[in-house]
Amino acid sequence: MATGNANEISASISTYLKSRHMPPSQIWLQSFLPSIKLNTPIVALQKTALFRILSTDLQASTQRTPTSCFQVGITDSAVKERTIRGPVTVQVLDVEDIGRSRWGQFEAMDAQDRGETRRGQEVIRVVPEEQNQDSSTPLAPASSGPHKLLLQDAAGTRVFAMELFDVQGVNENMPIGTKLVLQNFVVARGVILLEPRNVEMLGGKVDAWDKKWREERKQALKQKAGIRGGGS
Repeated sequence: MATGNANEISASISTYLKSRHMPPSQIWLQSFLPSIKLNTPIVALQKTALFRILSTDLQASTQRTPTSCFQVGITDSAVKERTIRGPVTVQVLDVEDIGRSRWGQFEAMDAQDRGETRRGQEVIRVVPEEQNQDSSTPLAPASSGPHKLLLQDAAGTRVFAMELFDVQGVNENMPIGTKLVLQNFVVARGVILLEPRNVEMLGGKVDAWDKKWREERKQALKQKAGIRGGGS
């Protein structure tokens, strides 16, 4: 059980979040503590804190240190290859399945909007109520990959990343704002190379970002594919 001492609870939550590579800023902690009951079991408070901080912008909620952020010049394409030890916690700002054409991605999203998916050559209409699914997240065809991501650290530095091998949880339907921890990763010509061994999926989602990205993504794919007029 939590003792009810705000300072002790704050220290315990801070230590726990640091162990999950999400070191909270004092401002975030001060905003979090008034929203909880201090006599709640500490384990429950720690889990609640992790859930909430994963739904925030890293720049606004976490501490910045030289070792927890990208190195200066990480995007320098003149550097052939470098290995960064980390750990560096990042958030996903964009994801694209580059193994599928942009028009193919557009068609997949269009099918999702109609509540359809494919099984082989067969088109199947998905009924969320029958699947016990939220209608806002329709079933989608599996991504073929590899995937290209735009990542951002707590200092606001943005770097593109590419799957070298399939990473579980990385796909075109992952929430925008998802948090990842990168360790012992290679940066080649300014692009991070993602492998299962160097990526830890923390999860999370920034609702406002995710909603805006999904609303705009279809149109962006359509424009990149060079399609004008028609379509939905």
